[in-house]
Amino acid sequence: MERLERNTGLVLEGGGMRGVFTSGVLDAFMKYEVNFPFIVSVSAGACNGMSYVSRQPRRARYSNIDLLRKYGYISLKNLIVKGSIFDPSLLYERFPNDILPFDYEAYGQNPATFEMVTTNCLTGLAEYLTEKTDRRRMMAIVKASSSLPYVAQITYVDGKPMLDGGIVDSIPVQRSIDMGHPMNVVVMTRNRGYRSTEKDHKVPRFIYGDYPRLRVALSRRVEVYNQQLEMVERMEDWGEVVVIRPQRPMEVGRVCRDPEKLERLYEEGFLEGEKFCQKYKL
Repeated sequence: MERLERNTGLVLEGGGMRGVFTSGVLDAFMKYEVNFPFIVSVSAGACNGMSYVSRQPRRARYSNIDLLRKYGYISLKNLIVKGSIFDPSLLYERFPNDILPFDYEAYGQNPATFEMVTTNCLTGLAEYLTEKTDRRRMMAIVKASSSLPYVAQITYVDGKPMLDGGIVDSIPVQRSIDMGHPMNVVVMTRNRGYRSTEKDHKVPRFIYGDYPRLRVALSRRVEVYNQQLEMVERMEDWGEVVVIRPQRPMEVGRVCRDPEKLERLYEEGFLEGEKFCQKYKL
């Protein structure tokens, strides 16, 4: 068994419903009691990461698969009626406080630093936020980090308009390094070699008209993401990061609603997480 530095950081990529892979990995970490002193997470990675920090195995899986099947919280109707394709009141109010209780106390007592990445709509820059005591602010941060552009409403945190952190920092390895963690474990939601083939486009002024710097960030999103993918693979080859990622071709999209596909991806994540836990020791 190989030993990693005790100061190793954990980086959790987003990816919408592809994040069920991450929830499987984190459940394996909890099974083997693998803990990190610093965690930085984005979007779906932040949602799944919260249940990891609160030490609630299978909570994220239940939310992503079973409750999706029961409540169907992803829909165009939500986008039209509630302003978000993901039902925000269900996910960030009813789930944690009633339907699938979140252990706020355990979360707050966990000594690990847990950061969630958001994009500040005014500056077009990433912000790295953490909260362990204020429940309302905590849920506002994770909601903001997961608020996909175009299909979710802007969320305000500390009076600032915020959207999905993945707009500007989808894989925040550099943040973890800057925070004093030169070695990192990175949980990805794409297979090695993947590059986005989407094209960047200038965002017209009638979209996010009050936020010109956000429009600039959105117009460079694909370029920045592909650069980060290349950086992670280069660091992996140099032994600077350990990457846990899907091995099979991805069949789950950002807003996938197919429980069988989601279950297969979760199981793959759990198996890949187990492989890591059996190979490495912190």
